[in-house]
Amino acid sequence: MNEILFQYVQVDPTSWAYLASLLMIALYFKFSRMWSVRNLDLMGLITLAPALLLVKCGCDHAAGDPAARLLEHAGYIWLFVVSGLFMVRLLLDAVMVRRPLLEPNLTVGGLAFLGLSLFVFLMANVITGTPEQADLTDAQRAARLHGLVASDAELNTLRTHGPGFPLIYLLPHISTHSLLGGDDASETPDEQGAPQATPPGRLVQEVTARAVAILSQLAIVVGMALVGLRHFDNVKTGIATATLYLLLPYTAMWTGNVAHALPGALVVWAIVFYRRPLLAGVMIGLAFGTIYYPVFLLPLWISFYWRRGVAWFLIGVAGSVAAMVAVLAVASSDVMMFWVNLRQMFGIWIPAGEELSGAWQFWNPVYRYPILAAFIGLSASLVLWPAQKNLGTLLAYSAAVMLGMQFWHAHSGGLALAWYLPLMLLTIFRPNLEDRVALAVVGKTTRG
Repeated sequence: MNEILFQYVQVDPTSWAYLASLLMIALYFKFSRMWSVRNLDLMGLITLAPALLLVKCGCDHAAGDPAARLLEHAGYIWLFVVSGLFMVRLLLDAVMVRRPLLEPNLTVGGLAFLGLSLFVFLMANVITGTPEQADLTDAQRAARLHGLVASDAELNTLRTHGPGFPLIYLLPHISTHSLLGGDDASETPDEQGAPQATPPGRLVQEVTARAVAILSQLAIVVGMALVGLRHFDNVKTGIATATLYLLLPYTAMWTGNVAHALPGALVVWAIVFYRRPLLAGVMIGLAFGTIYYPVFLLPLWISFYWRRGVAWFLIGVAGSVAAMVAVLAVASSDVMMFWVNLRQMFGIWIPAGEELSGAWQFWNPVYRYPILAAFIGLSASLVLWPAQKNLGTLLAYSAAVMLGMQFWHAHSGGLALAWYLPLMLLTIFRPNLEDRVALAVVGKTTRG
C-alpha cells in the first residue's frame, strides 16, 4: 500500500483491535437500551479480540520462546470460553421471540461507505501480503502429492491438514498482519544472502490464493447484504452486518486464509438461496467438498426442507459433491492417488491424535473424542429439534454447528471463525422470522 499511498503505514492488529472496538460501540451499541441482548452480543464480539491477539502473538513468535507459547495457550483458553458462551447464546436463540428492531447509529449511506472503504483496505492487504512461512512447506508437499505418486511419508504429511478437498491445500495462507514486527516474507535468501526468485509454480499458487481469498471475502459481504435485503426486508440490517464483519479484528488478521473464508462464503450463499433448495444444496455440497466439516449441517438442512424441497436439496448436494470428485479424478496421477485424495476429501479415517495444531497442540487429544461425540449428537438431534424450523432457526443452528466444530477441530484449533461469524452476525441482527418456513417459501415446483 505504501507504493500507492505516500508513507502509508499498515495498522497493526493491536491498534486495529482498539480502533475497531471503539467503532463497533459507536455504531452498534444501543445506549437507550443498556441491557439489551444486542449490547451483550456486541460485548461478546469485542472480547474475542484479546484472545485472537494472544494467539496471533504466540503463532508469530512461538519458535523457541516459551513465553510466546504460554501466551498462545492462554489465548486459546480465552477463545474457547468466549466461544462456549456464544454457543449457548445460539442454542437459546429460538426462545427469543421478542426481537425489537435496533438499527445501527448510522445511516445506510454511511454504513455502505464505511464497509466499502474497509473492504478496499483489507483486500489491498491481501494483495500486498506474503504467504506464511509454514505454508511454504505444506504447499510444496501438497504439490508433490498432487503431481506424483507420493511416498508413504508424503501421504501422512497431507493427512495433517485434516479432511477436505486436497487441492485447496495447494493455496498458501496470505499473511496480512504480523504482530510485533514478525517477518512473514516468503522469499528465502540464497548462499550469498540475496533473496531467491519465486518459482513459477509457487507464483501461480500465491496469485490463485490471493484471488480466491478476495472473491471469498467479497462473497461473504455481498451475501450478508443480500440476506438483509431479501430475507429480512431491511437493507440497512444487511449492510450493517457486513460492515461489522469487516470491522472485526479476526477479519483483519486472517483475511487471506482461503480455508477459513471459502467455506464461510458458501454457507452464507446457501442461506441466500434457501428459498431454492437445489441451489442451497449446491452451496452446502460445495462447502462440504471443500473443507468436509459442513457435512454436519446436513441433518439440520434436510429437516428444514423435509416437508417441501428435500429431494431437490439432496440432488444439489449430490451433484456438487460428484462434480468435485470428478475434478479429483482428473487431477490425480493414478488410481492410488485418487483413492488417497478421496479419503482426504471425505475424512475416511479415525480422528487424528498426533501432530495436532491450534488449541489441541497444548492439550491431551484424548479429550477431543468425548467432545466430538457430543457434537455429533447435537448435529443429529437437530433432525428432530426444534420440530418446526424457520429461517431464524436455520440461521442460528447453522452458526451453532459451525461454531461447535471449533471445539474439536484438530488443525485450526478454534481459529476458523469465518465458518460461523457471518451466520452469527445475521442471527444477532435478524428480525422475527417465524413465518419463513419451507412450506411457505418453497414453491411446489421449485427446482432451483
